[in-house]
Amino acid sequence: MNEINSGEINPVKESIKLYAKQLRTPTFPNYENVIRQLAPGDGYDKFLCEIMKIEVLQRQEAGQRRRIKKARFPFMKTLEEFDYNRLEHVSESFISELGSCDFISKRQNVVMIGNPGSGKTHVSIALGMKACYAGFNVRFYTAVNLANELAEALQFHRLSKLENSLSKVDLLIIDELSYLTFNRHQSEMLFQVISERSERASIIITTNLEFSSWTDLFENEIMVAALIDRITFRSHILNMNVKESYRLEQALSDDAKNSKLSKKEEQDDPE
Repeated sequence: MNEINSGEINPVKESIKLYAKQLRTPTFPNYENVIRQLAPGDGYDKFLCEIMKIEVLQRQEAGQRRRIKKARFPFMKTLEEFDYNRLEHVSESFISELGSCDFISKRQNVVMIGNPGSGKTHVSIALGMKACYAGFNVRFYTAVNLANELAEALQFHRLSKLENSLSKVDLLIIDELSYLTFNRHQSEMLFQVISERSERASIIITTNLEFSSWTDLFENEIMVAALIDRITFRSHILNMNVKESYRLEQALSDDAKNSKLSKKEEQDDPE
């Protein structure tokens, strides 16, 4: 074979780029990197296996990034960075078990009940991210935002489209079901969304109210009873109450660190 000068266009490489684009295999044009890593005795089958493995891994990573973006998490959190020592009623092993996302495969729900600052939102987002990594479709809402989005969809005749979109989500996270009293229309729409998922897909709900206090949120007590019945069926109920707010604890810890730093700076300053 005649060698092609580095400054000239290599028709074979250009063809590979074209075929890779048509086949939607963007890693294939980087085949030379795979060749360099092969052992002298490796054959074509080893080369093909390696380049296909790289393509699969890249697709998985791209899918994970896409699912995390579509989930609309307000911020990123992981189970690994959560302080389990603060929990009095829930074990780290149990939350780790939930992190396997087996509850989603079984179409079960998770309800976290606890005082403000107990880490409910952190854990719900972390479980949502685990689900995204595992290949599940996730959507995150605060209860207020979901009620408002449903009301807006109703106003602009898009409610069926939104409900259909939510029905296709494997895990729906409804955070902070605590702070807003819902009117009749909002209650009915939230009830419809949750009822539609019963035994078909999973929900995570966080709240600082015991079930007996949910009548303070919704106008119709009969609907509240039916709502609780659907949410708690095939569910894991987590008591997330703690003695001291996680956010307050973090703030106090940060203040203590800043105070120590200021004192050190004063000691180091000769003036």
